[in-house]
Amino acid sequence: MKNSMFLWVLMTLCLGLKAQENEKKTINKLLDSWHYAAANANFESYFGMMTSNGVFIGTDATENWQNKAFREFSKPYFDRGKAWSFTSVERNIYLNEAKDIAWFDELLDTQMKLCRGSGVIKKENGQWKIAHYVLSIAVPNENVGELIQLKKEKDSLLLLDLKKKN
Repeated sequence: MKNSMFLWVLMTLCLGLKAQENEKKTINKLLDSWHYAAANANFESYFGMMTSNGVFIGTDATENWQNKAFREFSKPYFDRGKAWSFTSVERNIYLNEAKDIAWFDELLDTQMKLCRGSGVIKKENGQWKIAHYVLSIAVPNENVGELIQLKKEKDSLLLLDLKKKN
């Protein structure tokens, strides 16, 4: 009796791990396809992989794009035949227990050199969709001081505007 119970638990664990790995492969493919759609200026495919209320946070402090606004901003880039080109060189994917929400981080090779992407993906009608994506430029710690000096004036003005809104 104990042996059969042990085997049942072991089999259940193995099936759960296999299901999780399959979901991660599907999510990996989604993210790679999403980046590929941007690099190949496939507007419909790119935005079809996002939720209707998806959010894209860009590298500029003012870039907090809701789906509709991000579509409008991006359309001219896609229409020119080249949007942006991101290639993942490292990616980590995590799933909740129900396997209907995932979050990830990725290191990207881009025209801006190394960047970091992270986000949330959720399952809608059996399909994974990107709900939230954050892009940031990776800055080596030893260069942060130079970067602060470079952006100090613009950040100070933006902070004043933001504080007025609160």
